[in-house]
Amino acid sequence: MRKLYVVILLILSTNLVNAQFSKNALGLRLGAGEGFGTEISFQHGLTDINRLELDLGMLSGNHYNAWSVAGLYEWVWEIGDGFNWYVGAGGRIGSFNWDVNYDAPNNGGMLLAAAGTIGIEYSFPMGIQLGLDYRPELGIINHANAFGANTAISIRYRF
Repeated sequence: MRKLYVVILLILSTNLVNAQFSKNALGLRLGAGEGFGTEISFQHGLTDINRLELDLGMLSGNHYNAWSVAGLYEWVWEIGDGFNWYVGAGGRIGSFNWDVNYDAPNNGGMLLAAAGTIGIEYSFPMGIQLGLDYRPELGIINHANAFGANTAISIRYRF
């Protein structure tokens, strides 16, 4: 019986280690401030300390609609006990369309911005990851503001 407990403990500890160092994560980035609000978020590990994050955001209202994809190359450092912190750089590309009654020189087209990120995350042993990040953006083409930033809480499943 004791051998069975040891085998079960070894299997569970192997699963716990794998859950914290998973290569991919998929979930939602719930943003506040200037930005695209809730985004579908995907992370793909490239090395032990680098990953690519892609976030798809969509906005829609009575007089507008827009979509964008943010792509960030991130450096990740382990703090310990399931916590990591990270920084990254990249950009955002997308499209927007305002109602014809929108009084501005440009009421639709492509948008392009440079972006950065800094954040902290915690990975639970069962594969759930919670994060908090800050993302400043510098508008290059048709961005709502020359400089904008948002803060977000993320929840992802690591696999």
